[in-house]
Amino acid sequence: MTETAKNDSSDLAQIKVAARKAASAARKTAKQAAGDKASESVADAFVRSLKPASGAIVSGFLPIGSEIDVLPLLEAARGVGCKICLPCVVTPAQPLVFRLWSPGDSLVTEAFGTKAPADSAPAVAPDILIVPMLAFDRAGYRLGYGGGFYDRSLEALRRTKSVTAVGVAFAGQEVDIVPRGVYDQPLDWIVTEAGAFRPAGEE
Repeated sequence: MTETAKNDSSDLAQIKVAARKAASAARKTAKQAAGDKASESVADAFVRSLKPASGAIVSGFLPIGSEIDVLPLLEAARGVGCKICLPCVVTPAQPLVFRLWSPGDSLVTEAFGTKAPADSAPAVAPDILIVPMLAFDRAGYRLGYGGGFYDRSLEALRRTKSVTAVGVAFAGQEVDIVPRGVYDQPLDWIVTEAGAFRPAGEE
């Protein structure tokens, strides 16, 4: 059982398991429907809508499976003067650590099979956190993979600084309502190939 599942009621945990299965299949379809230019459209929408400041630290991720490729977004952020970092898993129950990274820098394989900067790369606290997801809703909640890494990390970051959480996905990943519990952290922005929007209730 994942850490998130432990924090959810048994009923909610089961609902999320079923939702993840459906969302994973839907994301594959959404990726095909979005076309080859989706990542470039997301990059344009991100820079145009969020207007990241020069010097801001933007955390991205390296896509796996059918996740949208955010490397064009990270390149666009670098183009306006942002610094880039990537998340690193410390232990399953701890928040992520974020380390500076530039395209071409060496990466190491983590325990979960994901790639991350080496421990020698400087650790930083991102100003903008790009978050992967299986599904999202208009209220700004995301369906993750069940490990709770991003929820724990966002909670920890928000206790110490102002951070903007940006969910990035294909437009076809939108659902009416994402099942959520008390530990699920909301997003500040959602960006897809169709554009960017702030969730209902955000100013």
